[in-house]
Amino acid sequence: MTNRAHPLYAAMAPTIFEHMSALARAHDAINLGQGFPDEPPHPDMIAAAARALAEKSNQYPPAFGLPELRDAICGFYARRQRLALSREQVIVTSGATEALAAAILAFVAPGDEVILFQPAYDSYAPMVRRAGGIPVSVALCPPDWRYEAEQLAAAITPRTRVLILNDPLNPAGTVASEAELAMIADICVRHDLVAICDEVWEDVRFDDRPHRSLLSFPGMADRAVKIGSAGKIFGLTGWKTGWLCAAPAMATALGRAHQFLTFTTPPALQWAVAEGLGHPDAWFAEQREGWATSRRRLDEALAAAGFTVLPNAATWFLCIDLAASAITLSDREFSERAVREAGVASIPVSALFEGDGPRHILRLCFAKDGAVLDEAVSRLAAFRDRLRSEN
Repeated sequence: MTNRAHPLYAAMAPTIFEHMSALARAHDAINLGQGFPDEPPHPDMIAAAARALAEKSNQYPPAFGLPELRDAICGFYARRQRLALSREQVIVTSGATEALAAAILAFVAPGDEVILFQPAYDSYAPMVRRAGGIPVSVALCPPDWRYEAEQLAAAITPRTRVLILNDPLNPAGTVASEAELAMIADICVRHDLVAICDEVWEDVRFDDRPHRSLLSFPGMADRAVKIGSAGKIFGLTGWKTGWLCAAPAMATALGRAHQFLTFTTPPALQWAVAEGLGHPDAWFAEQREGWATSRRRLDEALAAAGFTVLPNAATWFLCIDLAASAITLSDREFSERAVREAGVASIPVSALFEGDGPRHILRLCFAKDGAVLDEAVSRLAAFRDRLRSEN
């Protein structure tokens, strides 16, 4: 029988995350590739979910999310980002990837051009294409991955309708400056663009750098979609609980797309996230300091071992510059060989880059036990030394 799958999916390879995690399992490797913390979940969150399972309804919750969670999201953003949102502006989704899909389906029509900054989370371009849109890449360059006004303006045409911004930026672990965000907001307003703002790393930021949403800039309230993730905020990636925030008219369109994707999200997890978002700021600061400690440990260990580490201000990831670390292999070749020969899985950033871009940047997840990080660096350094002896 002929392949009747949609051509986009028929030709699609597994994601780099699936590929590298499978190799990590096959070779019993340390997995610093896929981004998830190794430490046990905070007992407060597990207790909240357990109580909800035992005491609350386990039937379909409202399609747009429990009112209590939608209110908690509004309260969280009012307290931590000074955003004034109402319940009607919030839709709960089964993870941020579903939120991205709903936003793209709601606002991208066939033939629309969509600005994607590269490197980019690997669901963006396929989802834009599935909606009939045309991804238009704007490349960011290491080590700082800055947003340049001239480069962005040159990518916009009369067919440009949507811009997708991931800030903080995965895989780079960087954050946009106030000036860069203001520039992007100004271009969105001048060209009448919808901005889909993937802000899932908004609360995993370090060095006392607060988050500011593109939604808060002048002219953006009625054209920006803000996406958040409980999985990132609480380090509970398997809970797959996310949300969309937008002006009421935009939220209506988002809800119509969402209702035919997952319709709703497990109610016990919604209750638990609602409770968690109400924790005092000190609770979140303690969690973030734990991740910051792991970040420092991996950063210092890599530097001591002779690797060049790129600047980082957010996310659970550090990137190393292979070329500056005297490694001549491409990031893809180094990553493939390292998991097999050194027992350490990583993510080559080139796999998250469409078109021409750097082929020498490697992403490592630091949200792991300290001893695991130390062992991973030791293995990578020994592997690098073996590569040098081969030449």
